[in-house]
Amino acid sequence: MTIKPVRKAVFPVAGLGTRFLPATKAMPKEMLTVVDKPLIQYAVEEALEAGIEQIIFVTGRGKGALEDHFDISYELEATMKARGKSLSAIENIRQKPGSPVYVRQQEPLGLGHAVWCAREIVGDEPFAVLLPDELMVGGFMRQMVEAYNQVGGNVIGALEVPDSETDKYGIISPGKVEGRLTEVKALVEKPKGKAPSNLMIPGRYILQPEVMQVLESGEKGAGGEIQLTDAMEKLIGKQPFHGFTFDGERYDCGDKAGWVTANLALALEREDIGPAVREFAQARLG
Repeated sequence: MTIKPVRKAVFPVAGLGTRFLPATKAMPKEMLTVVDKPLIQYAVEEALEAGIEQIIFVTGRGKGALEDHFDISYELEATMKARGKSLSAIENIRQKPGSPVYVRQQEPLGLGHAVWCAREIVGDEPFAVLLPDELMVGGFMRQMVEAYNQVGGNVIGALEVPDSETDKYGIISPGKVEGRLTEVKALVEKPKGKAPSNLMIPGRYILQPEVMQVLESGEKGAGGEIQLTDAMEKLIGKQPFHGFTFDGERYDCGDKAGWVTANLALALEREDIGPAVREFAQARLG
């Protein structure tokens, strides 16, 4: 079996971010910062660390700030240079010419539809999908690519959650387990009653291009949207399909409490601000 390398990554960033209004009224939700870095930059850096060569943003209207973030900033850079200030904070953000690539999702028809919008850029190659709302600390995509290079096929992120929370997520119905790789027998969306496992899918995927052919049908699922989970299910049994369990930290930054928690956790790890934040937290909590 020839395993093609994963060179491309799709970032669905067309969402409106209504859960964070009014902050996201005029600003893309992906530009919300955790300490001093936007969520989208964390996700892009995770992909680049994994060896991804081409970044593909599936955007919508009002995402200009996101696009500008990865471009050159003539006025800012010239002013900083003239004042003798270091450019170290921004010098590695700009991507190489031709990346990122931007495609439009004109209507919010679901995650599956957003991924399908990138079909012409993905072509006939395997590709990664990263949801920027999910902030992963510890090199999740790098670990997934390493696992993919061993088994090929489709590899999706997996994260253990308490049994009491399995009804909130898409859950893996497991087969054979080898280390952190779990064979995927089925995918169950928000199971009621006893779940087949406590492995949820936390917004990281490596998929074969055939999933685009499945999405082409435009078949709608839960919420009347074109669901990526439904399309992935149709590949199970036809191609190798595994879940890879992450051993790092995950923060759900699509949720206000998760976003605040991420800010606190990452701030505490910083040498420059960690001591001050810790002192404040300890004083406030008594």
